[in-house]
Amino acid sequence: MRDSLIQKYNVPGPRYTSYPTVPYWEEAQFALEQWKQTLKTSFAESNSTEGISLYIHLPFCESLCTFCGCHKRVTKKHEMEQPYIQAVLKEWSLYCEWLEEKPRIKEIHLGGGTPTFFSPAHLTQLIEGILAQAEIAEQYEFSFEGHPNNTTREHLQALYDLGFRRVSYGVQDYNETVQKAIHRIQPFEHVEQVTQWAREIGYSSISHDLVFGLPFQNLDDVLNTIDQTNRLRPDRLAFYSYAHVPWIKGNGQRGFKDHDVPKDEIKRQCYEEGKNKLLAQGYHEIGMDHFALESDAMYQSFQAGILHRNFMGYTASKTQVMIGLGISSISDSWYSFAQNEKKLEDYYARLENNELPVYRGHILSAEDLMIRRHILNLMCSFQTSWTEPDMQFPELAEVLGQLEEMQDDGLLKIGPQSLRVTEQGKAFVRNICMAFDLHLKRRRPESRIFSMTI
Repeated sequence: MRDSLIQKYNVPGPRYTSYPTVPYWEEAQFALEQWKQTLKTSFAESNSTEGISLYIHLPFCESLCTFCGCHKRVTKKHEMEQPYIQAVLKEWSLYCEWLEEKPRIKEIHLGGGTPTFFSPAHLTQLIEGILAQAEIAEQYEFSFEGHPNNTTREHLQALYDLGFRRVSYGVQDYNETVQKAIHRIQPFEHVEQVTQWAREIGYSSISHDLVFGLPFQNLDDVLNTIDQTNRLRPDRLAFYSYAHVPWIKGNGQRGFKDHDVPKDEIKRQCYEEGKNKLLAQGYHEIGMDHFALESDAMYQSFQAGILHRNFMGYTASKTQVMIGLGISSISDSWYSFAQNEKKLEDYYARLENNELPVYRGHILSAEDLMIRRHILNLMCSFQTSWTEPDMQFPELAEVLGQLEEMQDDGLLKIGPQSLRVTEQGKAFVRNICMAFDLHLKRRRPESRIFSMTI
């Protein structure tokens, strides 16, 4: 890839886990009752046919990883587990009472934080409490994020017994200098052990998360990490760019200096050569920053054109409703978004008042829904079209005009009624989506809030 393209397109930009992106949501003016009604409407439309998804945020970590951009509470006090589980179950009960019809759960994902901070017994209590008020849909998928240093065989067995078949392990990088900088020391042997346990127990999909652009990381580190990962042959991989946003995350990303973080050409070389190595090892590129073996459900969904992307990342199937439980979790009714309180104390206080702990969100307009579909198409299948009237909008000609320069640079192909991202353009899909982002065009944030696109 030409270095000039990196310099040209390496700008701050959203990651598009939603459209509109979070900076364009409302807080004080958020219409909570309208959001609740859109959720109830969407639930009634889809619950009996496709079911719903649940994302449960488990925020506790015993130590701070300085590369992390997630909402977490660092503590070694495991007595915090039980009150939090009770709060999440109360939040779920409020939803179940209000929605009236029994939910049919198609997906559950436990994220964090560190879900395996919680004991196997407490995780069992949580999931059994969730399922006691719901039905399980056909072809369901339950997944969780496991920390290689504290995921035990008991964790894996307990969750497997509850229906979990997919686990994702955060690996990041195997170089000890890099691990020290990000405060995440975990030898290969730990990852090997938890991966082997999952296979022995019967998990059908094991994922490893790898990160490029970490402090002190170089190309050899990235390629060595990929080679070591290939020894374990996970079914799918996330291979994504470290988002260096210390102006947002404060001290959590100040365990190193800005100049310690690889920039521009070096970072993109890590991605390009890392990607080529993954492809040579039999992995296929699926959406943005994700790879999978042909035997994995995510590859099969990509091939079938049904891959979906939401706040849980890429998913092999789509539900119209996703309910987020726990602090900072986000719910998506397709017609609206709503985010929970970020502070643990505020979350508890709202639930004590028998309130859904939502503090901001956005009701999507007809225009928002149309642009959302275009961005999802680009993110999930590297193409979009406007053959149907409901995919056309007044600014389309302006958007296509803006994209002509990217076409000249070999990043995409514009047809009479469609657009396709080229192989070279896949690395710039965020930039392509930004051309469609009407909120971003009309009102750019006053201060920098996004990570760099490259």
